[in-house]
Amino acid sequence: MFGVAVVSTDNQVFSIGEINYAFSIQSISKVYTLALAMEELGVDRVFDRIGSEPTGRAFNSVNAVVEMPTHTGNPLVNAGAIATTSLILGKDANEKWNKILNFYSRAAGDKLTLVDEVYKSEAATNAGNKALAMLLAKYERIYADPFESVDIYTKQCSVGVNVIQLARMGATLANNGKNPVTGEQIIKPEHVPYILSTMTMAGLYDGSGGWAWKVGLPAKSGVGGGIVAIVPGKGAIAVFSPRLDEAGNSVKAQRVIEYVANKLDFNLFSPRSVGLKGE
Repeated sequence: MFGVAVVSTDNQVFSIGEINYAFSIQSISKVYTLALAMEELGVDRVFDRIGSEPTGRAFNSVNAVVEMPTHTGNPLVNAGAIATTSLILGKDANEKWNKILNFYSRAAGDKLTLVDEVYKSEAATNAGNKALAMLLAKYERIYADPFESVDIYTKQCSVGVNVIQLARMGATLANNGKNPVTGEQIIKPEHVPYILSTMTMAGLYDGSGGWAWKVGLPAKSGVGGGIVAIVPGKGAIAVFSPRLDEAGNSVKAQRVIEYVANKLDFNLFSPRSVGLKGE
């Protein structure tokens, strides 16, 4: 299975392949829960409670929680993501979960739903994430009931998206937080740079440094086989292909996005790409 979609900030859509198949969003969800936490609490409070430092370790590392001064690391590793989910406000787990799902749907410009089969499977095998949550509790770096937070986190990772919906979610970030389809301001414009910087540092697990070196675009991957990359001010590209490399990133998606970025000369770190005129 293989699908590609590009959505521009002026709502042009280009797509090919398996564009209607809903795969689980997995860790790409972390980006949008981070955005929601910022909307509710502000950038500074989220930074104080989570941090934004690359861990240099696997996304589910116990040692990172113990050894890093912040313990949470950043919002895109599992420990930091669970802590970010625990920041979402609500009177109970259902209210928090429905708020998260609704926020994802608004970013996608489409109603998203839970892939129940994925959720049940992951909920039955998430002892490692529960251990991370309890370790965070030891350091007072989780902000709601640890197991409730893990369960909501597991649900958010089990949301289904197709590549067009995912590209729209990316294009919302590229468009200064405004969904290019609906015109709704989903994310405050001043929050977008913080989100994109975190994606640059930690968006592709242990492959984030190599990705920044070769491609130079903020991106986030998920072990469901999806990757979304953001070209600020221009749009986003999402690719779905299930085969993963050792770091947990889609092999084909990385190659496609690198190819397209090179052909279109998109690189956040290239002065020419971001607007400097040549001689």
